[in-house]
This record gives sequence, structure tokens and C-alpha cells, in this order.
Amino acid sequence: MRILHTVESYLPARHGMQEVVSQISERLAHRGHEVTVATSAHPERREAVINGVRVEGFAVSGNMVRGYGGEPAEQERYRRLLREGPFDVVTNFAAQQWATDLALPILGDIATRKVLVPTGFSGLFLDRYRAYFEKMPGWMRQYDMNVFLSDVYRDVRFAEEHGVGNRVLIPNGAAEEEFCAEYPFSLRERWGIPSDAFLVLLVGSHTGMKGHKEAVRIFDDAEISNAVLLIVGNHPCGAVTPFSLRLWARSVARSLFRNMQDECPRFCYKAEAMFNGKKEWQRAEKRIVIKDLSRAETVRAYQEADIFLFPSRVECSPIVLFEAMAARTPFLSTDVGNVAEISKWTGGGWILPTKHDSHGYAHADIAGSARMLEELWRDAEKRRGMADMGHSAWRTRFTWDSIARQYERMYFDLLAV
Repeated sequence: MRILHTVESYLPARHGMQEVVSQISERLAHRGHEVTVATSAHPERREAVINGVRVEGFAVSGNMVRGYGGEPAEQERYRRLLREGPFDVVTNFAAQQWATDLALPILGDIATRKVLVPTGFSGLFLDRYRAYFEKMPGWMRQYDMNVFLSDVYRDVRFAEEHGVGNRVLIPNGAAEEEFCAEYPFSLRERWGIPSDAFLVLLVGSHTGMKGHKEAVRIFDDAEISNAVLLIVGNHPCGAVTPFSLRLWARSVARSLFRNMQDECPRFCYKAEAMFNGKKEWQRAEKRIVIKDLSRAETVRAYQEADIFLFPSRVECSPIVLFEAMAARTPFLSTDVGNVAEISKWTGGGWILPTKHDSHGYAHADIAGSARMLEELWRDAEKRRGMADMGHSAWRTRFTWDSIARQYERMYFDLLAV
């Protein structure tokens, strides 16, 4: 098969959607298919073919509602690839971003089989996206198939409510090659974390929406000792240096959370310095570590952690939970996206007490979440049971090899119609 996958950004950029598309694309390419990924241009991308996948970059950004960045000629070059490219299947990953939104008005001009993977409709409850989602049912019906990561999240409920019947469930996963590998180093040894310390891990970029603030508050409130909270995340706006932090600290008029994407890393690094200096934390041997790690180091962090804590505010189907289970690490997460469904599928984690606001964002109850963290800190046997159940379920149903084969079968079925 000749397959085109489209996604907002791709390697060397790293984030959840990139992980989904790269894992599926590379595995399909290794199975003998010709796979192309159309995505944003990246200044550090040097190769036209990455791990067997051809990558076509476009200098385009934005979406239909916010407006597009990039020259009209570049946008038209992308549309021409969709209309005229020699593909058997075209799959658009994630709505509300340019690589899908530019395709929506011309779906009738794309002669090949078409698939949409909505990945959550994060703007469904936002006023500015009202007109966009009024048109969405008609667009979804023009696709040959709509792939949902969940049976319960807002995007599939939207499809059900609007009578969109051409849909299938294919979940997310984690890579066996990464999480069952042995790595020749220990992060605990590198950072002086005792082998018997209770290591609480959160992996998520400094966007202000991944629950970093809430994790710090939960960790602070929990009556636990000999414990470390490790937050792993890259900053999408660039690195935050100690010098920039000093400048920020002098700007007393600036609200801490006025711009969450800018302020999240500053909050995290300030919390690291401030909380590690608290006398009660020193007595309890509690501390925070903030890191931006390589992929291998991140996987090793999963493997060495005792608990994965994820009080995120908005998700669709978070890959990080599948990665935690692949590493035999139980999780505690807000009731966000289809996390409750993942917990039922696998038994690999618990749901934190959660409230949702009018925009659909999740907010962890700090006191209740701290009590849950305390319970698992005290009960190693319970943690082991959750870890074993989650790992077994992942092995059976949620490896990326299994997920890629499901996409392959779907594509063959569509072409056979």
C-alpha cells in the first residue's frame, strides 16, 4: 500500500501525537508499505526519510479557527499533495490543526480512501470553535472511516450524537522495544536518589495543562517521607535558564499563571528551589527534581519510578499511561480523556478525585489525591498488583506492533470495498 499520514508536527519534534504517528508509520513501512508523513517543516530535520518513512515538510501552521500561518502557495502545495499524490490511503491525525483543517474543505476532491483520527476534539466546548464543530459531522461523513482512541470520550460521543456511523476503535499503546529493554545506567544513581526512596514521576511538557502545579501541591500535601517528585518535560517555547528565572522573580506585577505556556516551567523551577529548601521537607526527606531528558532517560525514569502521577487538565487518550504500564509502574491520574476507561481495561491505575469546569478541563482535588498517594506509598503489595495487571494488559492489547497491525487491517478492508 501507498499510505499518506498527515500530522501537525513530526520528528525530530517529540510529543504525544508525533509518537502515535511515528510508531504506526515506521511499523507499516517495516511491513513493506510505502509510507509518507506530511507535516510542518522543522529546522533540525535533515533527512527526507526517517526510519523508513518519507517525510514531506510544509511551512504552514495554525488552524481553520485561529487562522493559518505560511504563504498561500505553501498551503496550496499541501492541498495538491492530498488531491494528486499517488496514495491508496490518506489519514489525517488530529482535528483543530492545519494538516487536517486544510483538508476538510477539499475532501470531495481527494479521490483516495480517507481516514480521520480526531484525537479528542479539545476545543469542542469553546465558543470560538462553535461554527467549526457545527460543520464537523458533515466532514466526518465524507471520510471512509473515523478512528477513535476510546469508546467513551467526547469525540466519539459527538459522532454518536450526530449519527456518524463510519467509525472504529483503535487505542493508543507503548513500544515493547523501548520499555522491555535494559538500559546500562541508573537515573537514581546519577541524581543521588536512594534506591529505597519513593519515586513519583510525571512526564508531560511545560504547557501549563499537564498538571505540574497540581502534582507539586499533591506531593506537598501528602504525608509521605523519603520521597522524590520527578517532573520530566520539555518547554515548547525554549529552555528556561536560571538567569531568566531571576529576571522573572523581579517582575512582581506579572501573574504566575496569566500565560500558562510561558509560566509553567518558571513555576516548576521555582517550586523545585523553594520546596527543596523547606525545613519540613528536609526532615521528611522530600524533594522535587525537574529535568528535560532524552528519550532513553525518560524510559529509564518510567522503569525506576514507583508511581506515575498524572493530574493533567485535558487529554484524549494519554500515551504516558500506556508507557507507565509497559514499565510496570502503576498510575494515579485525573479523570481526563478516557483514563477511566484505560483503568477499567487494564487495572493498572486509579483515578484521582476530579472536578470538571464548563470548558471540560479536569481539576484534581488536591487533598483527596494526596490521600490516594499516601495509600499507595504505604502499600507496596498493592502497587505491585496494579503494576502486574497493567503490564499484562499492555502486553496483550496495547503494544504499538498490535496497534499498527490494526491500522493495516483497516486500510486493507477499506481498499477491498
